[in-house]
Amino acid sequence: MIENDPTNVVAAFEILLEEIETEIEFVNRIGARAFEARDYERAREALERAAHLTAFRDKADALRREWAAMTLQVREDDATAEAPIHRRDLGRLRRGLRTPEGVYYTPILQTLVELGGSAPIDRILEGVGRRMKGILRPVDLEPLASAPDMPRWQNAARWARLAMVREGSLKATAHADCGRLPTKAGVQPCGARETARSHHVRPDRWLAFARRGRST
Repeated sequence: MIENDPTNVVAAFEILLEEIETEIEFVNRIGARAFEARDYERAREALERAAHLTAFRDKADALRREWAAMTLQVREDDATAEAPIHRRDLGRLRRGLRTPEGVYYTPILQTLVELGGSAPIDRILEGVGRRMKGILRPVDLEPLASAPDMPRWQNAARWARLAMVREGSLKATAHADCGRLPTKAGVQPCGARETARSHHVRPDRWLAFARRGRST
């Protein structure tokens, strides 16, 4: 059996994703400042750059998922091998490894159910933080360099929610800072004061996301 700890590669992907997210946050702040100053050309440039960076992050995340699948397949294929093969240990990355994005999927869904199917993002994050209290690592609790008032885990949870929207488990509707679940009786929308899109969940995809969360 091939015995190899893929932690270094996983850590490299997580560090890469976080660095890209930091750059996106920085560009977003530039764009917001330009918009406030009515420098619409600069704001447009920032918006376009943020869109390109987000697309690049999606590619990196797709590679991370592909690596996770490859690692799992290798372990399954070599489980019955007679002689283990040991790879030389090159040492681990020194920087702390944050909790993978997929781990946030199930807590997000559970929180939406608990909150009656609809809630603003602040309440969703509160519920996710409570559910992951024993899971989050010290590095997850550290603030982002680009946003000192935001712990790293909250940034990861927001990206996880975005991934769920893009992959179909959460469906975007009219308000972005609100999460929403469909029910037979319907759901009450987030308050009229909420701005941006809200999301609701496709129940038929909950299990798939829960399984993915355990494997990423």
